[in-house]
Amino acid sequence: MGLLETDHAKAIIAKVEAAKANDAQYIVLETRPMDAQLRANDIEVFKTLDDALDYLDEKEDLEHVSGFGNDEHPLYYQRIDNFLADIRTANLAATLNPAIEKGIINDNQSNIKAMNLNNLQDLKKEVAALGFSPKTAEELEKNMRQLPQHFTVKDQLPGDRGQVDLTLHFHKSGVSDIYSFGKFEATAGKVPPSAPNQSYMVLSENKDNKEKPLVKSFDSPNEAIEFFKKYKGTSELSIGESPESRQLLASKENGKVNFVLDDFRGAYFSPAIKQTFYVKEGAGYSATQAANMVQGRTVHRDDLINPRNGEGYKAWIKLDFEQKKDDWGNFKLKQMNDPAFGFDLEKTLKGFKIKELSDPAQKEGIMSAMKNGDRIVVTATNREGKEVRLMAEAAPQYKTLDFYSEKGTREKRELYKKPANTQSESKSQGKGKEKELDESRSVKI
Repeated sequence: MGLLETDHAKAIIAKVEAAKANDAQYIVLETRPMDAQLRANDIEVFKTLDDALDYLDEKEDLEHVSGFGNDEHPLYYQRIDNFLADIRTANLAATLNPAIEKGIINDNQSNIKAMNLNNLQDLKKEVAALGFSPKTAEELEKNMRQLPQHFTVKDQLPGDRGQVDLTLHFHKSGVSDIYSFGKFEATAGKVPPSAPNQSYMVLSENKDNKEKPLVKSFDSPNEAIEFFKKYKGTSELSIGESPESRQLLASKENGKVNFVLDDFRGAYFSPAIKQTFYVKEGAGYSATQAANMVQGRTVHRDDLINPRNGEGYKAWIKLDFEQKKDDWGNFKLKQMNDPAFGFDLEKTLKGFKIKELSDPAQKEGIMSAMKNGDRIVVTATNREGKEVRLMAEAAPQYKTLDFYSEKGTREKRELYKKPANTQSESKSQGKGKEKELDESRSVKI
């Protein structure tokens, strides 16, 4: 805690408390070498997490100038309340250390170790509440014990055409050992996951031994393709249980692609869809919602807050692939307020001949899954009266449902609609005023 043993602590606390009184919620600071003193001028204050992250990203992009973002001058962001608690705790710890060394008090009495364990448990609860797998919590703990400034944890979910990769980001506070979970990325490609005991790999030339190429293996096919595309030299992208039993998927000579397997071309030349989702105090899009959104589906949120008036509202939200990405490389969001936009899921479902809707429990499950953005299996009756197993998902933008065969090919929804005279309950849909708000990273979570 030597970093905070400074004559300027009083000035720092005064500045941050004054900012908090003016509704600031976050701070960003550049830490100094351990033999220097942290000053009030080293701290920037922001009213929103988005503003703090924008500033952080801007400074990290300047890594090659002004000393920003390197090991000696790392950057951090933190909630003001937590920062104040950390700086006071750090100063308290500095006064306690001599007493601990002299045996006047027990080390456990300082509560510093308990704070780190509580932080770990809080983060485990956060990732679990957002639907990440149990292995994520295990990897989280392994990384935290090493006390790095920043680390990522990987997770995966199955997708329609291939694996969806999830990358969670954790940052350590600049003034304590407290970590925060601020964002995660979801990436959906069209590459199927590898079979058991197989992995994707990139082989490149070994200058020391031309008979034995260098091999880099990947759990994620999306990461393997990205790495291969960026590699400048002679290399190949393959899959297999080992380099000796691999199947060639693509190859490069002197950085130029000269072969792509026919069956692999669709996956290789179709860019993966990637989006960053921000987490605020453990709340935000769930892992499943994010995975569904990067696959083009729409999710329903009932916990949104209007930043202008602080009031809560509900909306259907999807990624807008038709617009240019924002300045951070994210797709903008197409937001359809509920109920103003005019899409009523329950009434829409009543317009189709779906067997499971006759059971209240199954109906509730279908509605919940569709609001989560899921594509689910249903039993629908076609015009000939034949029951067909289909995949169905909500399509709020068009105020209807979309249907797919179990192989993923689109089906005509008209084949499964009830006759017009039985749909009176849903005729009023679409009369509400349509409100679509195109928002980027600033949409509040």
